Amino acid sequence: MTIREAAVILDAELIQDEFEDTELAGAYTSDLLSDVMANARDGGALITIQAHKNTVAVATLVNITVIVVCNTRPIPEDMIEAARDEGIAIVRTRENQFVVSGRLYAELQKDGL
Repeated sequence: MTIREAAVILDAELIQDEFEDTELAGAYTSDLLSDVMANARDGGALITIQAHKNTVAVATLVNITVIVVCNTRPIPEDMIEAARDEGIAIVRTRENQFVVSGRLYAELQKDGL
């Protein structure tokens, strides 16, 4: 499943759309950025409510390809700019992390991940 396919599955709004539409290698759900640095998968999605520039910095460190911001959180312009500079997609959904995690898990299982 690609990043754009995941956005459709999640009925999510594509906020930062200047990225390479790669296949997702997994997903990780956390709001604690140090936890993301320690445990997120290379090439995966980050599911979070953390909508700020530091989230992009952490995503860059662990090669996250898309940040999924839940609960329709507002996304500041500096976060969008940082993600654009790094080629990281940002999508926003009205759903909570539990729902998003479940949907992505089910779809990734179909891909054998």
